[in-house]
Amino acid sequence: MAEEPMELIRLEGGGNSVVLRITESEERQRPTEVQVLAGEFLVRTPFVRGALKTWIFPDDLRQWQQALDSLDAGRDIAWCEGQRGPWLYVERDDDNDRCRVRIKDHSMSLTTVTVTVPLADAWFDDAYRRLDLVWDAWPRMAED
Repeated sequence: MAEEPMELIRLEGGGNSVVLRITESEERQRPTEVQVLAGEFLVRTPFVRGALKTWIFPDDLRQWQQALDSLDAGRDIAWCEGQRGPWLYVERDDDNDRCRVRIKDHSMSLTTVTVTVPLADAWFDDAYRRLDLVWDAWPRMAED
């Protein structure tokens, strides 16, 4: 794993933030198992603060790429919905300059948190850059 955690997702503004931070690479139990990254969703608002552990597989990164493309095209997204970990939803407001980000923990706490943050066009360049950085680090993470 890189020396410091990497952020795959960072949505923030107006005192609110939702971050998906990759914290480590988890050891494979068998050589045939797929490499997995451990991470956590961090939610911070003046009212709510919390962290929720999650795991990221290669297919999750491919789906995040597709979700980014859809969001960039003006559509709402659901990422990892129906899977084992937390689900992420991003819904654009009608004015398209902010969004509602929802994290749903359907398996442990049975809690859903919704945060509103700005969504500027410049955010997309940064989001694609973050995805590329995680992909680039994946081989190094797998060696650790």
